Amino acid sequence: MNPRSFLMLNWRDPANPLAGGAERVTLKHMAELTRRGHKVVWFANAFGGAEQEAEIDGIKIVRGGRPGTSIFHAFYCNRKYGPFDLVIDQHHGIPWFAQWWSRTRCVAYIHEVLGPIWESFYRWPTSLIGQIQEKLIHQFYCDVLFWTVSESTRLQLIQEGVVDVRVWPNGTDTKPLSELPVKCLVEPLRLVVLSRLAPNKRVSDAIRVLALLNNSGCSAELTVVGSGWERALLDRLAESLGQAGMVTFKEHLDDKDKNIELQNAHILLHTSVREGWGLNVIEANAMGTPAVVYPVDGLVDSTIHGVTGLVCEEETPDSLALEVMNLVADPEKYHMLRQNAWGRSHEFLWEKVLPNTCNWLENLASGKI
Repeated sequence: MNPRSFLMLNWRDPANPLAGGAERVTLKHMAELTRRGHKVVWFANAFGGAEQEAEIDGIKIVRGGRPGTSIFHAFYCNRKYGPFDLVIDQHHGIPWFAQWWSRTRCVAYIHEVLGPIWESFYRWPTSLIGQIQEKLIHQFYCDVLFWTVSESTRLQLIQEGVVDVRVWPNGTDTKPLSELPVKCLVEPLRLVVLSRLAPNKRVSDAIRVLALLNNSGCSAELTVVGSGWERALLDRLAESLGQAGMVTFKEHLDDKDKNIELQNAHILLHTSVREGWGLNVIEANAMGTPAVVYPVDGLVDSTIHGVTGLVCEEETPDSLALEVMNLVADPEKYHMLRQNAWGRSHEFLWEKVLPNTCNWLENLASGKI
């Protein structure tokens, strides 16, 4: 295929201190396009100490403006470094409105519909305003092709008026174990959470699950892998519930140590308000650890209930704790879930995921779709 040019619009780039999973996934796709010989420019907000231009994995990074002004800088970036064959307008609550100013093909890229996540970070009426504007934006974008990562998000977008949504799942850098070692459910039960310590992740619910288990006679320990501004609050909660000695926080682990924690755990708990996909579920599965999760968008995609893990009936610590206790009482089922979760994790290696998605992006850029 002839070389094409792509412009990625994202509020953050991989070097931004606030960059997260969305940026890591985006980087994988853009780096693959670059490897194939295409030109890729990634425009993002400026941040303290950042250069205006840089290069990461062959991708030209251009930075400018802050929230509220960076759209104008993106417009000038498009004029300066274009023309582009395809502009990828990545949404994080607020889009770039690129279909009105880019003068080329445009695809909207979204990991999750925020919906209730607005309520985790903002009080009413700000949260309500955020939810309303998000729905209005999806209606404004109704005729734009969308790219998302899960069937749950696709259905949510269609419900809000979007016409055409394509699902291309995320990959993972976590290589599945070459063999699945034996892991017996013995007490104390080793639970793990892998998450940013932010309100929308509801790590506090996982600590409450731990308390429910220990108070019911099921001895358990919880390791929380991640960092964030809720750390002090979570420390106080664990202490108030009498679980301070049962909760261990481990921040800033490298991939090797993170995988060790996932492999050592019996069960991953995931209590998020909503996810685009739930990548850490697949990471745990690759280490032979099934997940027990809340019944929310994204997590019901990354976890197949009764096959690779368990999805509890309600978004409550009581419901999650009940699923865990039922699983502890059924070691054969636990063994089956481990086997299936580990086997399925092989499907999400980047070398299997990237070709299909990048072929699709190339066809979009060339006008074949």
